[in-house]
Amino acid sequence: MVHIAPKHLAHALALLSFLSSANATRNSDLVRVLGPQGVNLWKLRAETTKASKFNLEGTENAQSVLFKTDFRPRWYWVNDRHYNASVGGPVIVIDGGETSGEDRLPFLDTGIAEILAKATGGVGVVLEHRYYGASIPVDNFTTDSLRWLDNEQSAADSANFMANVKFDGIEEDLTAPNTPWIYYGGSYAGARAAHMRILYPELVYGAIASSAVTHAALSNWEYMEVIRLAADPKCSSHLENSIKTIDQILDHRIFVGRLKALFGLKDLEHDEDFVALLESPLGSWQSKVWDPTVGDKTFDKFCEALNGHANVAIAELPFNHTSRMVTVAEGFRVDFAIVNYAKWIKQHIVSECPSDKTVEQAFPPGKHFTVPSLPNVTAVNALGDFDLAADRLAFIDGAVDPWRPDTPHSDYAKDREDTILRPFKLIPGAVHHWDEYGLENILEEPHEILKIHGEMIGFVQDWLKDWKAPSKV
Repeated sequence: MVHIAPKHLAHALALLSFLSSANATRNSDLVRVLGPQGVNLWKLRAETTKASKFNLEGTENAQSVLFKTDFRPRWYWVNDRHYNASVGGPVIVIDGGETSGEDRLPFLDTGIAEILAKATGGVGVVLEHRYYGASIPVDNFTTDSLRWLDNEQSAADSANFMANVKFDGIEEDLTAPNTPWIYYGGSYAGARAAHMRILYPELVYGAIASSAVTHAALSNWEYMEVIRLAADPKCSSHLENSIKTIDQILDHRIFVGRLKALFGLKDLEHDEDFVALLESPLGSWQSKVWDPTVGDKTFDKFCEALNGHANVAIAELPFNHTSRMVTVAEGFRVDFAIVNYAKWIKQHIVSECPSDKTVEQAFPPGKHFTVPSLPNVTAVNALGDFDLAADRLAFIDGAVDPWRPDTPHSDYAKDREDTILRPFKLIPGAVHHWDEYGLENILEEPHEILKIHGEMIGFVQDWLKDWKAPSKV
């Protein structure tokens, strides 16, 4: 049986079925059995007692009622077209990460979940992350409502799913640890995949962490440096010199107003907001994909616009050459590349911003929760940082991924040996979690992608050869 069309794929997950009498369960038992999720249930009960925000009673069945206390149903999608009952798994689960689970469905249909499930006779699953897609646990996104969005509790969500899910149409018990689960994620979800292997080794038999940002930092200039070195040299030079000139103007203050007006931002007060906006086109680099049908061309179009000039000879002159200068206001002249930069920002970003909309403060202090002034990077890095490693934990990265400096393939990290038990692979010319994408006919994939997919099939199959079902007590 195959479940691919979204309207047939979505299942409201009733986690924790073994606690069908949740309303009668003592708080101490919830904490003991469920860890952070137990604390979460206790908090929600307290909120319900005070404000009757959540209806814990009603006509729903026990599982639905229980899961509603534990933040309403999470959604998941299943591909069981290759499931072989005689093999009994594995389950290849894709962590949905910071987006709707529906955005990950291509990876279930033709991407890495399909590729690995087909090679192993397993089941592919996309599991949506709390607070995204249809898995919204709250009625609004106030500061107080976001207090349950954290790494520890979202990891516990995944663990509970693995330990308790029952797939429609499959009679066999495919829960962990009775079935080998291979946990896959890309980017933030890649770090989650690595963390799941560390935090729940009894449930996660193996994990593949693609573009996994296991290192958390307060600043990340290296992200831009990867782009600067990998982009088209002419575009990179124009961008670098434009930013250098803009920085000088901001430092000397004389033409700041005229500069911002050039970009369509004459009323923007804070320089920090202005320069942050100028970074916007660079963020599209990470959306470049080897498959042209899904890849984002924004960065290439930006570079084409930045480099553009009607006179090729002038365009080849050094930056700030007299012949390249354009008068944009009385006494204010800049290189044509800066003018092109400003046109791009105005057309593609400023034009999309309503003139009557402003934000005084995002997420002000709430009654129960206040957003910290700085993120707790120590809590993330304590799980392994650049050195995070375990048997049956694979790290796969792209050589020109701007997030690579925050992965175990960072130049700051120690080099590692690439082995079957601990795969450590770098895809030449690749950007962000390129291995997650796939074609219906895998043989039509580019050489480097076909190669990495073949290697992934190989080490997962080898991992599964060593799997043994837990002994029954």
